[in-house]
Amino acid sequence: MDGKATVKIGEFSRGGLTRGDNRASDHDMGCKETYVPCGIVDEESGELTITFGSSYKTSDFIVDTIDAKWEALHEQEKADTSLIQITMDNGPESRGRRTQCLSRMVPLADVINKPMQRLYSPP
Repeated sequence: MDGKATVKIGEFSRGGLTRGDNRASDHDMGCKETYVPCGIVDEESGELTITFGSSYKTSDFIVDTIDAKWEALHEQEKADTSLIQITMDNGPESRGRRTQCLSRMVPLADVINKPMQRLYSPP
C-alpha cells in the first residue's frame, strides 16, 4: 500500500513521455484541482486497487482506503481471510510513531475482527 504525490487534474503533460497523439496545455498554471492516488496491491492475486482522494495524503486517507477495500470484498473473501498483512512505506503519514495513524488503525482492526500486521519498507 502506498500513497503518491499530488496529481494536477487537467490536460497537462506532467513532464513525462506519452504514447499516441496526446495534447497538453502549454502551461499548468492556475490549476487548483488535485487528487492524491493511493494504491493497494493484493500480493496473492496481483489485483491493484487505486483510490483517489482530493485531500492531502494523510493517515486518515490511508486508513479510509484500507476500510473501503475491506468493505468492497465479498463476504466469502472476508470469511476466508485469516490474517491481514499491510506493507507500507515508512513515510511520515504511515510510520508507527504517528499517533493519528495508529489511533485510526486500532478501531479498524476491531471492526474487521481479523489479526492485522503492519510491515514497513524499509524497516
